[in-house]
Amino acid sequence: MGRVLPRCGAAMGLALRLLLLGAVVLRGGHSRLHSWRIFHTVVSQSGPGLPWHRYVGCVDDQVIFEYSSEKQRVEPRAAWMTQNEGLEFWDHQTFWARRWEAWFRASLNTLRELYNQTGGFHIIQMILGCDLQEDNTTWGFYQDSYNERDFLAFDKETMTWVAADIGAQITKRRWDAEVFDNQRWKHYLEEECIPWLRSSLEYGRETLQRKVRPTARVSDRSSHDGLTTLSCKVSGFYPRDITVTWLKNEESRQQETYSEGILPSGDGTYQTWVTMEIDPKIKAHYSCHMEHESLLEPLSVSWEPNNNLIPTVAGVITAVVLIGGIIGVVIWKNRLPGKEPGMEEFPGFAGHCTPA
Repeated sequence: MGRVLPRCGAAMGLALRLLLLGAVVLRGGHSRLHSWRIFHTVVSQSGPGLPWHRYVGCVDDQVIFEYSSEKQRVEPRAAWMTQNEGLEFWDHQTFWARRWEAWFRASLNTLRELYNQTGGFHIIQMILGCDLQEDNTTWGFYQDSYNERDFLAFDKETMTWVAADIGAQITKRRWDAEVFDNQRWKHYLEEECIPWLRSSLEYGRETLQRKVRPTARVSDRSSHDGLTTLSCKVSGFYPRDITVTWLKNEESRQQETYSEGILPSGDGTYQTWVTMEIDPKIKAHYSCHMEHESLLEPLSVSWEPNNNLIPTVAGVITAVVLIGGIIGVVIWKNRLPGKEPGMEEFPGFAGHCTPA
């Protein structure tokens, strides 16, 4: 499998991983992590909405440009990229996207031969990029997968390739021998990727470096075996990394906290839910605890037993009072001289709610 290397301006793509079990964890404590990614997806059988090659660029959680084998052109997906890069930049990205496409076409055939496959649906995924933390700690990586299983990963410290299975060993030996190419990969990940990420963060400063405070709402519902499930919905926050967990008597219950991950809210912010089962017969103080970059100090929202019943009970009492008043008025009117009680006296039965 031959390789075509991107230069500093090559597009980067999608690679946002979520920690879905336990607390939703803020990576790196309170220090924001910025990322720059290239993500290629190649399939052996294309279809409507599924081009055989898709190439996406991403800074943090923002898609900034995209290429598909159908359109044959890299197109901007962020207004601030359009404003800061001219036609020459987009032509350059398109040139490299087409070079990648030619390489992937040959790679599909090579991989099918390696694994003795003749037909069927197959997929190659490639991800590379770099991360930058606020303390200037950096990290770069490259990884391939085939049919959703790891294939090869680049170790930039040793400038060698790590094979995930026996089939990948053949490619590993070939690529390890390409010393010059491996030196270029190391240089790209350490010397070119980070400057490009810094430039992009400056271009999209208003979007990528903003801070939006989370809001939280706690609720409860009956669960099995007499237990109660506490739920904490946290929404409207940016950036996406956050710590949310339940506390019992001010002590973290991270191992008992379950989350379904962090999801987009549809307005450029994020939301998440964390739950925990408790025995309501055990008296304790429970609170939903949040740590986020936008908060000067952690935020906690307490859960109070039966607090969800208050508006419901109040509504029932109000409704009873109103109904009682209406019935009283109707009975009084029906007892007036010359009036016989009948259904026509009740709203809705004699056309009172129907326009004339």
